[in-house]
Amino acid sequence: MNEYELIAIGLYMALMIGIGIYSWRKSNSNSDDFLIGGRKMGAAVTALSAGAADMSGWLLMGLPGAMYLSGLSSAWIAIGLTIGAYFNYVIVAPRLRVYTEVAQNAITLPIFFENRFKDKTQLLKIVSSIFILVFFTLYTSAGMVSGGRLFESAFGIDYYTGLYATTFVVVLYTFLGGFLAVSLTDFVQGTIMVTALVIIPIVLIFQLDGLGNTLDIIHNKGANYLDLLKGTTTVSIVSLLAWGLGYFGQPHILVRFMAIGDVKDIPKAKRIGISWMILTVGGALLLGLFGIAYLYKFDQATMLQFDQSKELSETIFIHLSRALFHPLIGGFLLSAILAAVMSTISSQLLVTSSSMTEDIYKAFFNKTASPKRMLLVSRLSVLIVAIIALLLSLNPKDSILNLVGNAWAGFGAAFGPLIILSLLWKKTTATAGLLGMLVGGATVLLWVYIPHDYKSVYEIIPGFILSFLTIVIVSFFSKPVAPAIVEEFDQVTKILK
Repeated sequence: MNEYELIAIGLYMALMIGIGIYSWRKSNSNSDDFLIGGRKMGAAVTALSAGAADMSGWLLMGLPGAMYLSGLSSAWIAIGLTIGAYFNYVIVAPRLRVYTEVAQNAITLPIFFENRFKDKTQLLKIVSSIFILVFFTLYTSAGMVSGGRLFESAFGIDYYTGLYATTFVVVLYTFLGGFLAVSLTDFVQGTIMVTALVIIPIVLIFQLDGLGNTLDIIHNKGANYLDLLKGTTTVSIVSLLAWGLGYFGQPHILVRFMAIGDVKDIPKAKRIGISWMILTVGGALLLGLFGIAYLYKFDQATMLQFDQSKELSETIFIHLSRALFHPLIGGFLLSAILAAVMSTISSQLLVTSSSMTEDIYKAFFNKTASPKRMLLVSRLSVLIVAIIALLLSLNPKDSILNLVGNAWAGFGAAFGPLIILSLLWKKTTATAGLLGMLVGGATVLLWVYIPHDYKSVYEIIPGFILSFLTIVIVSFFSKPVAPAIVEEFDQVTKILK
């Protein structure tokens, strides 16, 4: 690692720890403050926090790499994600913010499900908590692995050193400041990410003497890089667009909507969030596309290496950051990858620990725990989840990483239909919600692990559809909803109007 890059990365990590210390002073009264920021987040922090928590290292490495190899046909997944994020703000965000407060101030999704349906069996809370604990612990572990691999591939630092450094910083600021620290660091990380992904494509255009000349060079290289339909089928396009369905069921994103200070701020958060997403996703796509022209014109030796290796092409962001800028600025830009990795880890870590604290400890072990005791348990939960995830990261197994790769689809299919119907349809029942959750999650796992001839269809499609149909059909044949549930639903509708 160049000494200037080391300085930039060191300053970035020091800033994250500083935010954690600041947030510790603001989140030291009770678990509500620690786990959901006391529902005081502003529109900008909510929007950038949701975006940064969503976009991991894939945004700065995987997406530009895919764009470099395939061209515009790689954009379909980005289009699907942007559409999904937009409708998540429109359909889910305002209703979830109001309903979680009306439903006895629920601060986690499992508690919201239990309160929304007045589920005295606690099965909805238990099953959804198990989903979160298992999948997010693995998800967190995968993020730690990404941090270790980043230090190894980008900076030439030993994997374990990178793993421990990433884990230490993330766990420290999350442990100290909880949701406020995670949200504020996400805001900073989101700012770094968008800055990097806007600057590099602009500099590339200047280096290549304008947009027209850049596109001409790409066209001359061949391979139909500018063809949006290159190598696609109807099934593949639909599957890539279907990634957007996953947004409706991601706990680490939905909790941001629950924490915003005022439901009236959500339209502003939507404008900021979708603008941020268009800039970052669009910048990542353009970086990979313009990178084709840059290497073709200035560095054909590296171009040949990238053309032959998918893994190597995913370092196009790293290569361009170093090729175009002074090492100090390049180090700042490279910290954007670390920011993307850390923002996702911290968000998943906090959601998992909140489930341990609120959905398990308080529900089953100490229902009358004091605010200080709950705050202590919340912090200890962060450490417990982090230690388990770190142990899994020491010797990462393909089976674990493959399972985590399907977690987006799993959460989207298990929670997404239930979230939508619980917010939009008052006749949804607890039994239907429980069965729909199980059907969605099971369908994703079966679709992935049982051999069949339809592997080209993304597993969230059958999972989401079957879960949605199960909830609707079973609701018609279930016990009618209680008057208290109807009254609560109508109260939410009235507030939103």
